[in-house]
Amino acid sequence: MKTIQLGSSHLHVPNIAIGCMRIDSLSTKEAEKFVQSALDHGANFFDHADIYGGGECETIFANAIHMTPAVREKIMLQSKCGIRKGMFDFSKEHILHSVDEILKRLHTEYLDVLLLHRPDALVEPEEVAAAFDSLEQSGKVRHFGVSNQKPMQIQLLQKYVKQPLIANQLQLSITNATMIGNGLEVNMMTENAVDRDGSILDFCRLHDITIQPWSPFQYGFFEGVFLDHDNFLELNQVLQRIADQYHVTKTTIAVAWLLRHPAKFQPIIGTMNTKRLAEICMASELTITRQEWYEIYLAAGNKLP
Repeated sequence: MKTIQLGSSHLHVPNIAIGCMRIDSLSTKEAEKFVQSALDHGANFFDHADIYGGGECETIFANAIHMTPAVREKIMLQSKCGIRKGMFDFSKEHILHSVDEILKRLHTEYLDVLLLHRPDALVEPEEVAAAFDSLEQSGKVRHFGVSNQKPMQIQLLQKYVKQPLIANQLQLSITNATMIGNGLEVNMMTENAVDRDGSILDFCRLHDITIQPWSPFQYGFFEGVFLDHDNFLELNQVLQRIADQYHVTKTTIAVAWLLRHPAKFQPIIGTMNTKRLAEICMASELTITRQEWYEIYLAAGNKLP
């Protein structure tokens, strides 16, 4: 599997990450099989969050991979914190407590990456900075980032946080590509011309922050998967034709579309199906053409000036 540099860090990670939000839907044997399948494909970067399954997903993962120091050296672990019931919480106390609980559930002494999960309207960046310093000095977290944040929110944090923020998880797919459309439909009266995110795509590229697209097969906000959906007949026809040319599936091409972007995205893949995982991992080494990329983009209903 191809690797990319994660933000401005020294980490070189697979260009496809394994999201573990749904691992609690698997039996013990199924979870073990899935995790081993990911490792067999070279996908050794696993994304978690303390709210996934109420924390149970991290426990299931640790058991499924049979976590030991030897195993830990071969994988990379990322988790997120900051979401609580009915609120967000970036206080120093909550961040530190969350990380301690995450480490217990994952049976590890450190995280490779910790992300702040969704923006907190009441964030006090000085507290975040103090928490990050404590976590770095104790060796509990080696790198830091954010999730679903706009440029000014990142800049506010970075004014106080001395550690570089190396990743930003954002919703992005062929059918949810407003951050791309905004950069194309400049000075137009079209829907995508409205800047809803402060040009986050260009900002992240300028500041060496890796974008980790989540829900890469979804349309809307968890409304469904665009693959084989009647609302996206033209898109699926184009995906199938291009997939046939490369002797792969539409799933592979949908991920290859993201990986073709020069921003060097690291998609977070949420499937728990080993067959689909194999199809997704095939995209790591596949580079579609510029013409194919634009054809797919337009087939999803996006516009060009």
